[in-house]
Amino acid sequence: MTDEGPVPDDAWATIVRNVPIVSVDLVVQHEGVVALGKRQNDPAKGEWFVPGGTVHKRESLDDAVHRIASEELGVSVRIERRLGVYEHVYDVADVDADDGKHYVPIGYLVTADSRATETDDQHADVRWAPTPVEAGDLHPYVRAYLSDAGLTTDTA
Repeated sequence: MTDEGPVPDDAWATIVRNVPIVSVDLVVQHEGVVALGKRQNDPAKGEWFVPGGTVHKRESLDDAVHRIASEELGVSVRIERRLGVYEHVYDVADVDADDGKHYVPIGYLVTADSRATETDDQHADVRWAPTPVEAGDLHPYVRAYLSDAGLTTDTA
């Protein structure tokens, strides 16, 4: 499928205020470690989170996985499996929205060809946590992904 790219800012604000957002979130593993990015923007600002992003119109889910791994971590990945469909509801958003932001992400377990050394504008830092991850201090949504991927000592 072709990718029609990101949504213009004014349309994005309208979407966030009115509909759930389809996205993909990636549990990125490489040689016994998992990538976590320190978020710089809402929602989940300041949290260690898995890479993820919105699926563009006419972009396949698999293409979105590869694009996001490249954009957010600078790595190529092999898709191992889909973890499932999740629902994330936040009280805050990256736009002016009184009732926050609602995502419907599809989680993926992927294997990276290398460890990321770069970050994008969404992340202040990337760390590679050894598996199994002790996920107790991580965001509940991240704990659920790691649990479903079988990469944590904790349960979601």
